[in-house]
Amino acid sequence: MAEFAGDYDLQYVHIRNHRGEGLLDTDGENISDMVVELNIYEGLYNHAMTGSLVIADTRNLISNLPIQGTERLSFRLATKLDSYSSEDSIDFTEATGNPMHVYKLTNKEQPNDTTQVYTLHFCSKEFLRNMRTKVSKSYTGRMDEAVNSIFKDPEYLASKKKLFFQKTRNQDKVVIPNMTPIDAIKMLGKRSLPSNLNDTGGAGYLFYETTKGFHFRSFESLCVTKSGEQVKAKQKFRYIYVPVDRFGHEVLDDEGKKLDKIMEGFQSVEQYRFLNNFHDVAANTMLGTYGHTVITHNLYSKSYKKDEYHYHNSFNKTAHTDTDPDRRYKGGPAITDSPVDYDQVEGNAYKQKGVSDFTESRISLTPTSQFVHNEGTGNYGVDVVQDGKIEGERIALANSVRAGTKLQMTVKGQSWLQSGDVIEFDVQSVENRENSGGRPDSRYSGRYIITDIRHQVSNDEYIQTIECIKDGVANSYGSANKAYTNIAGEEKRPVTPHDIENDTYS
Repeated sequence: MAEFAGDYDLQYVHIRNHRGEGLLDTDGENISDMVVELNIYEGLYNHAMTGSLVIADTRNLISNLPIQGTERLSFRLATKLDSYSSEDSIDFTEATGNPMHVYKLTNKEQPNDTTQVYTLHFCSKEFLRNMRTKVSKSYTGRMDEAVNSIFKDPEYLASKKKLFFQKTRNQDKVVIPNMTPIDAIKMLGKRSLPSNLNDTGGAGYLFYETTKGFHFRSFESLCVTKSGEQVKAKQKFRYIYVPVDRFGHEVLDDEGKKLDKIMEGFQSVEQYRFLNNFHDVAANTMLGTYGHTVITHNLYSKSYKKDEYHYHNSFNKTAHTDTDPDRRYKGGPAITDSPVDYDQVEGNAYKQKGVSDFTESRISLTPTSQFVHNEGTGNYGVDVVQDGKIEGERIALANSVRAGTKLQMTVKGQSWLQSGDVIEFDVQSVENRENSGGRPDSRYSGRYIITDIRHQVSNDEYIQTIECIKDGVANSYGSANKAYTNIAGEEKRPVTPHDIENDTYS
């Protein structure tokens, strides 16, 4: 039974040498009493699990085991609760067939005559397997089927772990030219179109490992289910001075009861900071997040086609962190579509351009072709005329996620959380409670997707450093519904050039 939030269960940490043995025990060496700190890292953009173990060694394992880079670590970490299942724990034991593999030793020091301190770096088997093998093969069919094949193929990743995947709506023949398995999967991910409610919109997949297995899926699938329902938040966190949620209601559990002290401790945020609390408009403009022109050069027909991507026109075609089918609150883009300059929208004499209307902010050239494999499809396995549109959408969606509002917070360790989970975060508004009604900040509170987790066990406590993002806002900014002339005034008379040699105006 847990005594406090942050209490944990780590019964043993076994290390096995290249013979599968310990110093005295043929089943390995239990080094639990030597562990100073255990760290485990996972993330949406990390394709395999890694970690580190700080050890205070009084048995000289480096020489006597010995430690030389082919050892296996076996352990099971869980948040201590009254009861929990295997899905609530982080299980890297020999029993599951998924131990961690040591690949490096660093920071060796000797504080006294009988102790040496050092750090063991470890990773999942797939991390090393990816470096040791190459894929040279062609695949025909859906992209997720090709990924499944590479993932479990004994000549490639040869993984025995769970793969949580989302079916793709496109299929094609793809030739993998001597690439590492993960690079091959990443290439397939770029060409994958998600199968969703309407089988339209969205492009590009993520491939990553968490403590529960591997995932191959679109970002949209993290936000909503295939039926379009909002994915339920795995946990609610709050950094406020009164026990209320973002709607001003007292914080209760799922059964409508007051939280007990330990469960309330799991929801409390010890500290937080925003790593990217404002969308960088300049960077997103250059990256093509808002407006993007893709020129597709068809090598077969010797022709080209221009497609324009418009952020605001496309926003509601895909799911986002604050997508809300019930419309309890109106989520929207992270930037308004109000006019930002005097330029007129082509074909509309009454509208001036917003950030999404400058489609030449980024111009990309991408080649495509038909009949490479005797099929009339393009790069994505669909009609070749869609390649430019899909490419622009894929790049913009990836940018909007990476450049979204990014939050980092420290919380009590919860072994059931993993990268890709939805969480809710409430932070008290800086206005006084009388003016704000005691409600959390409407801009930064809301739904987030966990992108990275550092699990850390030290000083008899299990804590997590979590990074999470949101690619929109819970309450839409709306539009000014005004011409830029009404916002900034009449355009000033153009300044004429000044010839400094003749001191005259031209």
